[in-house]
Amino acid sequence: MKRLHAVKPFSRKKLQKNIAIFVVFIWICMLVLVGRFAWLQIVKGDVYAELAKSNATADMVRQTPRGKITDRNGRELAISRMTSSLFVDPYEVKDPEKLASELSEVIHVPEKEILDDIAVGGRFVWVKRQMEGEEEKAVRKFISDNNYYNCLGFQEEVKRYYPNDMLAANVIGFVGGADNGLAGIEHSFDALIKGAAEEETLTTDQRNRPILGDIFRSHRYAGDRCKDITLTLEANVQFIVEQALDKVMEKNQPKAVTAIVMDPSTGEILAMASRPSFNPNKYWESRQEDMGNRAVSFIYEPGSTFKAMVAGAALQEKAVTPNQTFVDPGFVMVSDRRIQNWNGESFGTISFTDVVKNSVNTGFAQVGLQLGGEKLTSYAKSFGFGAYTGIEIPGEECGLLFEPADMRDSDIATMAIGQSIAVTPLQLITAMSAIANDGILLKPHVIKKINNADGSVFKEYGREEVHRTLESATVKTLTGLLEQVVATGGGQLAGVKGYRIAGKTGTAQKIREDGAGYMEGRYIASFCGFAPVENPRFTVLVMIDDPSGLFYGGQIAAPVAGEIFSQLFRYYHVEPSSDPFAGEDNKLPAPAVPKQQPAEPRSIPEGKVMIPDLKGCSIREASQKLAEIGVAINAEGSGIAVAQDVPAYAVVDPNITVTVFFSP
Repeated sequence: MKRLHAVKPFSRKKLQKNIAIFVVFIWICMLVLVGRFAWLQIVKGDVYAELAKSNATADMVRQTPRGKITDRNGRELAISRMTSSLFVDPYEVKDPEKLASELSEVIHVPEKEILDDIAVGGRFVWVKRQMEGEEEKAVRKFISDNNYYNCLGFQEEVKRYYPNDMLAANVIGFVGGADNGLAGIEHSFDALIKGAAEEETLTTDQRNRPILGDIFRSHRYAGDRCKDITLTLEANVQFIVEQALDKVMEKNQPKAVTAIVMDPSTGEILAMASRPSFNPNKYWESRQEDMGNRAVSFIYEPGSTFKAMVAGAALQEKAVTPNQTFVDPGFVMVSDRRIQNWNGESFGTISFTDVVKNSVNTGFAQVGLQLGGEKLTSYAKSFGFGAYTGIEIPGEECGLLFEPADMRDSDIATMAIGQSIAVTPLQLITAMSAIANDGILLKPHVIKKINNADGSVFKEYGREEVHRTLESATVKTLTGLLEQVVATGGGQLAGVKGYRIAGKTGTAQKIREDGAGYMEGRYIASFCGFAPVENPRFTVLVMIDDPSGLFYGGQIAAPVAGEIFSQLFRYYHVEPSSDPFAGEDNKLPAPAVPKQQPAEPRSIPEGKVMIPDLKGCSIREASQKLAEIGVAINAEGSGIAVAQDVPAYAVVDPNITVTVFFSP
């Protein structure tokens, strides 16, 4: 049998020693850990915190969208959308040639341009801005497939869109690549409608992608600072006008054409257009001169359209009466300057009504000389010429007027026929609207209101009276004269059957660019008028610059205005001034006809006029007869005249209003 050895009992003393050593070791480890923790958190805490932040976060610029621009009915004319722009970090690019070659095929940018961007150096250079849709997806896939997260990245930017392309482009303007308004309303209200750019620090992964809650923060809409602008323009009216101008450009091939539609009772611009124009979505493809707004920045000699204001001044000063006779020799010499009629012929002995209707230069030259330079200039200024209108569109010119003290007789005579002064289309239509508005000049405006981002109103723009230009009685007489221009005079092609329209045509020679005289065979044709006469709702101006072929305002500008008037009447459902097809339900009660009318007097005292018998006349015929003697008409009903409140053959003071009753 084997012999068993006895095991020595474990020493209690040795066990206690081992436990003590282990406890000391643990304490030493804990002291090392605490010391290391203190070193990292206390001594080096700030350094490592910044390092962690730089590795786990990214500073991104968050930009809020630009405010909308809409027409008066809320139709969007300019909107903004967030897009992604691609940038490169040149410092992190390891192989520029390889990156440029591969990226070029994806974003369709020349390889050399990408290499030039990388060569700029630094940590941030734009490669392609405002990408969207499939192109953005393709670039993101390219970065993922090639692990280019360190050197390529995206940053959100605002991109401006104009849903209607060229519609109202010269009013709205456009926005540049840095979201800065560079023309039109976009420029003048840039500070209000521009979105805010804010720097924001997001927690990101190693590929610089937002993580956790920051994913949602990165897509949060923050457009609480930009404001929306509502224009007075009506998009459909703007389209009507621009369509008419496109036809003019094709038919008459002018250098340019401008048209404006204004509400004469409020000063609101319903349409304002020019051709040539541009597409604000692709503004870089257009010429600089096409981006301005000729309605406010182009100054020109108005020609005969200015005679409407001269006639008003003469009537107001009682320098003439509608039936006053003028002897027209065909031309007059004033200060060695020959002033002749537009047709080079004489109209013989005619009334002032015919002087206006036929735009007789010699008659207006005589009227101007009778008024004098001081009064002529004073009335021109009263109508708003020679001063800024204050409209919200940038680039407005104030035009040119004489200093009365410097005017010679020839200057007075030429000013009276619309020469030797310069106006803008906006000034002219504003002045004509004052006539349509019973003589009260209003400040024109193209902004209706500005709203905050939450929909509340920031500012509203309304009717703003400047002052009265002519007395009401004078305006009625002047309106009668201007109505004859369209009814039977040089503006007949602006007429619309069934409607009463007042206005004035104009044909002016173009001034040489150096200001030394006029260009041979180069003209500006225009028409400016308002309708319906009994309750003016629209003032329309058409100006055609340097047309080919026909060049008289009555030949080419008046028909365009007539087309615009016609479509405005249909669009706004304006009832005709006289309706021969009206039914029995539309008849007015038969007015009381005077039982006895005075016999026609053998002579008329000086300063008096005799009211004609208007029974059986149409509204147009009655208006013409009364306008010839300086009496305004207030038409009641439609059809033919059956009675009048001032009896026929009554001798009365001029500048009164006769109410004439019409019945089908």
